[in-house]
Amino acid sequence: MSAGFAAIGWTRKKVVYDLVLLAGVILYIGLAIALDWRKQPPTSAADLCGLWIRASGACAFLMLTLILCIGPLARLSRVFLPLLANRRHFGVLTCIVALTHFAAVLGWYVADGHPFNLLFELTKWSDYAAWSTISFKVFGFIALAIMLLLAATSHDYWLAFLTPPVWKAMHMLVYAAFGLVLIHVAKGLLQDERDPWITAYFAGCFVAVAALHMTAGWREAPKDAGEAPRENWIRIGPPSSIPDKRARIVAAPDGERIAIFRDGDEIGAVTNLCAHQNGPLGEGRIVDGCIVCPWHGYEYRLKDGCAPPPFKERLATFALRISDGMVELDPRPLPPGTPASIRVESA
Repeated sequence: MSAGFAAIGWTRKKVVYDLVLLAGVILYIGLAIALDWRKQPPTSAADLCGLWIRASGACAFLMLTLILCIGPLARLSRVFLPLLANRRHFGVLTCIVALTHFAAVLGWYVADGHPFNLLFELTKWSDYAAWSTISFKVFGFIALAIMLLLAATSHDYWLAFLTPPVWKAMHMLVYAAFGLVLIHVAKGLLQDERDPWITAYFAGCFVAVAALHMTAGWREAPKDAGEAPRENWIRIGPPSSIPDKRARIVAAPDGERIAIFRDGDEIGAVTNLCAHQNGPLGEGRIVDGCIVCPWHGYEYRLKDGCAPPPFKERLATFALRISDGMVELDPRPLPPGTPASIRVESA
């Protein structure tokens, strides 16, 4: 195998985080079932399955919504970075809740006396001839399959085995799962449900995700635009324009983001993508001469982009120079691990 397996390092913070998540899920599903029970008490085993179907489905959708909100929230405020660092735990628990939703659906068919009807519905090929006749369950089933794939590959072993770019591209399927669940709900629950609050619940989740992503994108648009190249060099500004122990993020003409850090009188530039999970290094800080990724704490030396021993991760670095008192950057990446930092007069 091309990658080694290491057990998950359970820290106290991770345990507390997971326990809070689990408590939130139990509380949400419990309250949802209690409210539905009070509204219409169940009279059969199928009705009991129906209560869990509604409660677990709504809970899984809310969890998926929150997962997609964490990314833009962390870009808008560093307060949310701890949530970002543990987002994979959130995703795995969301998949588990979705699995209980699917199990309750199977239980409903069994309790109703037609255990194979779901299979017949999913394999009635004539229904696939038109959008209007495709069963809403198909979209939910595909969304569940995507979540299972993402949960199964959430461990760092798969990150190393697939490589960060491939792993990250695959995990972007979470957006497809979110869209499929919306269709699942629109073609299913909302066809029979007339309570406006339920419609508002699902519509509000969609609006929240869309609004946060657009807001974060609008805020970062100037960074993506970059600055005009000057003889293949990008003028950044005076050294003091780079915050001490922090970074300025600029975009190369090809759109790649580059993080320019300053540690006192030393300035270095590295790719903005962490070698671990492509996290945004430019949102991190420098501790003891090393850039610390805000997602999972991976460290890289400012002078050459190399992780300190015994770790072997390396980042692409970029050449810098001082011209007319201004820091300038060559946007062409150097081989990973190339020493490229420069010393300047105290900024």
